[in-house]
Amino acid sequence: MDGALVGEAAALFASVLWTFTSLAFTVASRKIGPISVNMWRMLFALGLLAICHILLLGTLLPAANNAQWMYLGSSGVIGLAIGDLGYFGALMIIGPRRGTLLMAINPIFSSVLGYYVLGESLGPWAVLGIAVTLTGVTVVIMEREEDGVEPALPPGRKALGVFAGTVGSLGQGVGLVLSKYGMINAATGPALDPLSATLMRMLAATVFFLVAVLAMRKMGDLRKALTNKEGMKATVAGTIIGPFLGVWTFMVAMSYAKAGVVATLGSLMPVFIIPVVYVLYRQQTSWRGVLGAVVAIAGVAILMLL
Repeated sequence: MDGALVGEAAALFASVLWTFTSLAFTVASRKIGPISVNMWRMLFALGLLAICHILLLGTLLPAANNAQWMYLGSSGVIGLAIGDLGYFGALMIIGPRRGTLLMAINPIFSSVLGYYVLGESLGPWAVLGIAVTLTGVTVVIMEREEDGVEPALPPGRKALGVFAGTVGSLGQGVGLVLSKYGMINAATGPALDPLSATLMRMLAATVFFLVAVLAMRKMGDLRKALTNKEGMKATVAGTIIGPFLGVWTFMVAMSYAKAGVVATLGSLMPVFIIPVVYVLYRQQTSWRGVLGAVVAIAGVAILMLL
């Protein structure tokens, strides 16, 4: 099978996983707060990744050089610690629909950085596919707001949610490009296994965020979160699906396909969430939502077939 196709398929699967993660972390963030969710999910994910690294690769820590640790560590701090904190804040404040819309713009950041940092060139068909996919994602999200399904928010609170989501999207876009550079670029050394790269990112993000939590004196909030069973259950479920399986799968995608394409295919949560919320909550989607889904899938087809 073509390597690029493997990467694109992995990115699509990561998007499906993150669809369920967004629902779990929305519940968790509203129960115990985004800071506690971010800290606990990184600790849980780090443990799972370390165990898998020992079982599959035979070592606790990857055999990586200083340059790889620098790029992947920076990727983890920017993308997983800062970027995901912004994402969880957006989910808590403006909900999963609006939050996922804002995260869907991260391919713009990753594509531009991929061009300048990685030397990747996106042909006209790839650019068209990205544009069509993002258009479909936008239509899906706007359909919910027009129909009044999302609760109305005060302008100041909505602006805060938009800011948080934009910070999250920028962080994930920058982190994505840095991770690919550190994982497969010859200038940093031999290519790393995606599991090793994921573990390195998560370790750096966890250490950074733990120091930040200590500096902000938020350890009491972390201990208090443990008493909220519903919030912790949602955090554990979201961690297994997203930061563990989802991020690992996404790193596999990054090792085979272009950063901008992978970022776009990994941003289809607003489309995939339509059948999920119908099955779970019986929320039907208007013709605008269906149209948006069709447009987004057309963009995916352009990316994968041309």
